[in-house]
Amino acid sequence: MSEVRIAAEPRTEFGKGPARRTRRSGKVPAVLYGHGTDPRHISLPGHELMLALKSANVLLRVQGLDGGEELALPKDVQRDPLRGVLEHVDLLVVKSGEKVTVEVPVLVTGDVVPGGMLDQQLVQVSLEAEATHIPQAVEIDVEGMAIGTAVHAKDLRLPPGASLGADEEALVLHVIAAPTAEDLEAEIAGEGEPATEAEGEAEATAEAEAE
Repeated sequence: MSEVRIAAEPRTEFGKGPARRTRRSGKVPAVLYGHGTDPRHISLPGHELMLALKSANVLLRVQGLDGGEELALPKDVQRDPLRGVLEHVDLLVVKSGEKVTVEVPVLVTGDVVPGGMLDQQLVQVSLEAEATHIPQAVEIDVEGMAIGTAVHAKDLRLPPGASLGADEEALVLHVIAAPTAEDLEAEIAGEGEPATEAEGEAEATAEAEAE
């Protein structure tokens, strides 16, 4: 997993006004908590934090804190819904060797057999792993996978030290038969039938009312 060093500054003012001023200065308000410590209100450099958060489950080595640096995982990231800029981040303090539960992306490689189509049900899976050894992704190679093949959570190849944090029987993906041109034409025709029936019922109702 990736680890990023990032410098923190303490925050002594709270509320919407001070938070806006912090963001205008190119920094992001954040709270660091965990391991029985009181929450610490800090600000982090916005550009460096944005780059770091592009990696799933990035481990941050937060520096510049009273008492020394801390390792932390982002737990809640708030963004502006329109502009997508970072507004606030909650960071969870972790220790080397400690187990944490995280959501890890499912990375699919390869192509299924001709005539087959991949139906992926889960794009990420819950894992329990050491805080300093969180995998970037869980890979599934579907090269040549036959129609009807299914992969469940229990079938995933997990990195050493990691274990499932989800239902073992959860369906991750399966291969289905790709629809043919005839299937698509039949579906389109089927979609038109209810409308025709409805029109017929409406005409019959109108005729009855006229009588």
